[in-house]
Amino acid sequence: MKITLNGETRELVPPYPTLDRLLADSGFSGTIATAVNEVFVPAAERAETPLHEGDRIEVLAPMQGG
Repeated sequence: MKITLNGETRELVPPYPTLDRLLADSGFSGTIATAVNEVFVPAAERAETPLHEGDRIEVLAPMQGG
């Protein structure tokens, strides 16, 4: 299954059924914001958000600065 994660095309084998599984296997942790196909996905909904061929996933981490 091909998806795009933060602008980079990836081939997922085996297919990842949910967003939270992809995030965990890709090393994302802590406080992050996620969107699938430009729609914000709250943390509480990631385990129930299925992934499909061609999905575009964006993961953003908050930045500190000043």
